[in-house]
Amino acid sequence: MTDLYQSRRNVLQYVIIGVIVIFIVRLFFLQIVNKDYQQLAKSNVLREVTVFPARGLVFDRNGKLIIDNQKEYDLWVVPNQVKDLDTAGFCELVGMSDTSFRRTFDKAVKYSRFKPSLIAKGLSVDKYASIQEELYLFPGFYGQVRTVRAYPFKSAAHVLGYISEVNQKQIERGGGYYKSGDYIGTGGIEQSYEKELRGIKGTRFVLVDVHNREQGSFNDGRFDTAAVPGSNMVSSLDIELQGYGEKLMKGKIGSVVAIEPKTGEILSMISSPTYDPDLLTGQDRAKNFKVLLNDSLKPLFVRPLKAAYPPGSTYKPSLALVGLQEGAIDYNTTYPCPGAYYVGPLRVGCHHSGFVPNVAVAIQFSCNSYFCNTFRRLVDDKPFKTVGEGVDYWKKMMATLGLGVKTGIDLPNEGYGYLPDSKYYNKIYGPKGWNSVTIVSLGIGQGEIGETPLQMANVMAAIANNGYWYTPHVIRKVADSDSLLKQTIVKHEVPIDSSYFRMVREGLERVVEAGTATVAQIPGTKVAGKTGTAQNPHGEDHSIFVAYAPVDDPKIAIAVVVENSGFGSRFAAPIASLMIEKYLNDTISAPRKYLEERMMTSTLIQ
Repeated sequence: MTDLYQSRRNVLQYVIIGVIVIFIVRLFFLQIVNKDYQQLAKSNVLREVTVFPARGLVFDRNGKLIIDNQKEYDLWVVPNQVKDLDTAGFCELVGMSDTSFRRTFDKAVKYSRFKPSLIAKGLSVDKYASIQEELYLFPGFYGQVRTVRAYPFKSAAHVLGYISEVNQKQIERGGGYYKSGDYIGTGGIEQSYEKELRGIKGTRFVLVDVHNREQGSFNDGRFDTAAVPGSNMVSSLDIELQGYGEKLMKGKIGSVVAIEPKTGEILSMISSPTYDPDLLTGQDRAKNFKVLLNDSLKPLFVRPLKAAYPPGSTYKPSLALVGLQEGAIDYNTTYPCPGAYYVGPLRVGCHHSGFVPNVAVAIQFSCNSYFCNTFRRLVDDKPFKTVGEGVDYWKKMMATLGLGVKTGIDLPNEGYGYLPDSKYYNKIYGPKGWNSVTIVSLGIGQGEIGETPLQMANVMAAIANNGYWYTPHVIRKVADSDSLLKQTIVKHEVPIDSSYFRMVREGLERVVEAGTATVAQIPGTKVAGKTGTAQNPHGEDHSIFVAYAPVDDPKIAIAVVVENSGFGSRFAAPIASLMIEKYLNDTISAPRKYLEERMMTSTLIQ
């Protein structure tokens, strides 16, 4: 036993001696042999610098660059390295107020004395060049280049989005990718495709002398990692059409959405008033954002996705489709319109007066009486036991056309619009306190119904396609792969017989040929469309027009809403038809130049 104990004791002693020898050799290697660490000791500071990747570029459908990159510089500070700071001199050099600097610097100290913090951002190349000449006088401060966005066409701000500094919640949700001072996509394409556009950050280790000057890479860059640029993207936008539409909408409040029916690709999406996307770049970004945010016209509000308008008569083709499918009406259903729809003391006025021989003519002349009757027959009809069941069926069928639901567009913050159901009316009136007369305004696109401009255009795409629509989207391709898009773009089949779509299409063609929208006629191009006038309790009614063209082979479906501008034929129809003509023909025909001039020079904003 004694020999075994002695043997174990010897082994333990040898292990301890071995560990000590290893530490001595390692210490000798670090202090005497390794030249890298000798150099580091002489140089005083090893700085770890994040290398920000260039964000992916974005092109329009025709290959035109619509989101570019440009260089700018940020100033960072490592508080523990700051020595004998001349605060006044630094503030004068950088162009900061003393109060702003002290607040920012104190925040950096509170965050960490040993980790870098952002002290000034968004410095132009020229500005940083003048700062860099004297930066050696301020130990602990250093510059870092990054790429920010530039917009060659100054257009489509609401679709493109912008980049802004991350907040604490975004840092926490970012999985360790973001740190204070980093930028992130906000709104539009920038937000929806942030992971694809941002790339992968790299790291560079540099040696810095006591004068805050870089002396080169540490260990010949052996430990550096390269930044990986973000993926380039091809969008569905036609940037020339987008810019043209923004000119037509200048001085007006409203929206334009144009879709390629066969693909669901967004050709143009305009929210007016808009703004120059360059305003949200550079050092003045925060100041400009505050101005835009406080503007009473709400230029930051994305109307095509969020604003829900009573669709007025533009909704009548949707009701006709559901009524035909359910059997509430057929093509030859007639109605003797006396200039209004009467039931008991209720009167719903109608601009049309006279016998309506079929559903196509009802759409052509937008007969309110016909569609009030259609709606009541739909929700009161068998097999529904109650009007509540009829309303719920109506809502369900409207959802198949993309109404009252999100379309799934690849942009953030899409709204639902609004369609009521039986629960809504039961809550207001009680289960037995309402009937089809109570809610008859739903038959003409008024009352408790709201559609976004995107939904309006999407319904036109479904009608143009004779019964299907694709998920609307603004990105056609991500780098060299379309696998991402295949997961999100779905073909939606509308459960309504295609023969009924043809009946409704006939009515929409009649509207432009000899109905309420003859102003939308284009020489050589057959257009189908529907005007609408949305009642507005706060002022003049909203002008709405939806359309698609050419009729025989639809290449564009469009919805235009111009707030507080009266009848749909007054502003919305001309603007829509001009955009259709511009897209299909790349020019406006001579007989319609007067219309283009009138739209571009009309100002409705008071």
